Amino acid sequence: MLSASRIHWNNLAGAAGGSRVELTGYPLAPAGARSAENFVLLPEPGCCAVHAPADRTAAVEVCAARPVGIQAGALRLTGRWQICDDDPTGWRYRLCDARPVEAPGWRGVTRRGALFAGPLMCLGVAATPASAQERQASARAALEAGPAVDMHSHAGRIANAKRIREGFGFTPIASPMRDGGMAAICLAIVSDGPTHHVEGKRIRPYRDPAAGELYEYGTLAFQRVRDLVRQEGLRTIATAADLKPGTPGVVISAEGADFLEGRLDRVDEAFNRWTLRHLQLTHYRVNELGDIQTEPPVHGGLTDFGVEVIRRCNRLGVVVDVAHGTFDLVKRAASVSTKPLILSHTDLTVAPTPWTRRITAEHARIIAQTGGVIGVWPVASTYPTFAAMAVGMARLADVVGVDHVGLGTDLHGLVGKSTIEDYQDVPQLAEALLDTGFNRQDVAKILGGNYARVFGATLTR
Repeated sequence: MLSASRIHWNNLAGAAGGSRVELTGYPLAPAGARSAENFVLLPEPGCCAVHAPADRTAAVEVCAARPVGIQAGALRLTGRWQICDDDPTGWRYRLCDARPVEAPGWRGVTRRGALFAGPLMCLGVAATPASAQERQASARAALEAGPAVDMHSHAGRIANAKRIREGFGFTPIASPMRDGGMAAICLAIVSDGPTHHVEGKRIRPYRDPAAGELYEYGTLAFQRVRDLVRQEGLRTIATAADLKPGTPGVVISAEGADFLEGRLDRVDEAFNRWTLRHLQLTHYRVNELGDIQTEPPVHGGLTDFGVEVIRRCNRLGVVVDVAHGTFDLVKRAASVSTKPLILSHTDLTVAPTPWTRRITAEHARIIAQTGGVIGVWPVASTYPTFAAMAVGMARLADVVGVDHVGLGTDLHGLVGKSTIEDYQDVPQLAEALLDTGFNRQDVAKILGGNYARVFGATLTR
């Protein structure tokens, strides 16, 4: 058989028509099919087994030589490459006479095979521990070395308007954190909570706030976080030296700076009164700081007030988080911040859909160029297993480098099911990362060490 050249999803057009190629992707076949001769290959897991991608230029039609087994996870195929200019069904790329690549030990999503979906950096392949006990010990050692940090969380059920206003009780977080080896979580209030709700599968604003409403609501929300911290016996992390393994701690965070209501002095107030050390500029409402990914742009990105807020955060020692912000917002934020940026909860996509919270490689690289970190979130529809999530983190590491990948669970904040249901699950993700090919040092970076570096750089004057 003629040798095949490996092609990658970010350069499908670069392969010559008629050439023999090799491509890895996720199969989309008729629901329930265990094998198929004709199916679609995607660069990332599809949303379900029945819907074809809206953009057919971001997928590949596969015409196999004989039925190919359809599995959970990625397929590595070789075949003859075809570029279609006038296909009546809209396909741009086709893999003809396709066959699975015969590779000993390759079984879909593994530490090396599945990662051929992109031109990966060298991950430093770690040897698989000989026993379950050794695997668990290696995972725990990586978590303790980090220290392990969740870059974005609503644990304890803190971010709920009714609970905030009526004083409902909390769910435990200290015990799960200890069980999962977590040193700290960035516990986020949601300051625009009263103004948005779920419409179908999207969270959208449905009314404008009254004057003073979101400041008042933010005050109640910060007090609720303080009450939870006190009840659970957690540490409030105020300095870079506080972020270390040991007794679980909390970085006080805000998802959306809406509580500022256009007043810069309230950054100082939150810093001093509530120990705010992590501020996400926007959430689900286009606010005074800038535009968001899930609504039409109004400001053209980051506003001048947003610039002033970033500068104040840099001066005080508050981590700046650009999650939910548009690409234009992120670009301007990167140009004005003197400290690394965080994008706390998202993941990578090569085929962004309208209003998606996922980001492209270019978007991710802007964060990495500041020295910052992108947190991968455990959305179960994308990452149904810890192994799948580990592969997603590896794909991001390929794009930006392992020093810029982190964990942002959005615990108790996701609309759908989460792969990580509580913090005692995190060691299983650490094991999956080791199995994927990351060494223990890199797992420690991903699961908290990278955030700790940014936190230290931000708070050190």
